[in-house]
Amino acid sequence: MPVGFPPVINENTVQLIIGTMPGEASLTAQEYYAHKQNKFWPIVYELFNAPFPPENYASKLDLLLSHQTGLWDALEYCERKGSLDSKIKHGKPNDFLSLFKAYPNVRRLFFNGRKAYELFTKHFGEIKGIGYVILPSTSPANATKKYTEKLIEWSAIKEPV
Repeated sequence: MPVGFPPVINENTVQLIIGTMPGEASLTAQEYYAHKQNKFWPIVYELFNAPFPPENYASKLDLLLSHQTGLWDALEYCERKGSLDSKIKHGKPNDFLSLFKAYPNVRRLFFNGRKAYELFTKHFGEIKGIGYVILPSTSPANATKKYTEKLIEWSAIKEPV
């Protein structure tokens, strides 16, 4: 059963990007959004005006944190064959309530796709004082929107909290 990654967060984090669960490429690399066709990192780097590709994985995480942005997944683990969100079964949610107590500055959640939002709200509903924004999935499986369309919607992560 695949197990997710720890949160990327610090005391300055005011917004959190939430995915569903790492796919096979990410689990193998032990990195968030490691699939070469996933547009997460290219979008983040373009929006924050940083040179792409980055030097290494740590610099990717540093870029997010330097923009008061954290990262975690809705699920701690689940049953899933392959990487598609539609194949997720029996997921256990991450402990967001403890995370929000430890990091009380988080005021906005961005969901990387509708499935991440559905998994999160199934377990936590709407949390008072925290805004929710559903963004188009950056996964290569989401071919309904072009890169430029995703980039426009994802620009919401640059808006002040």
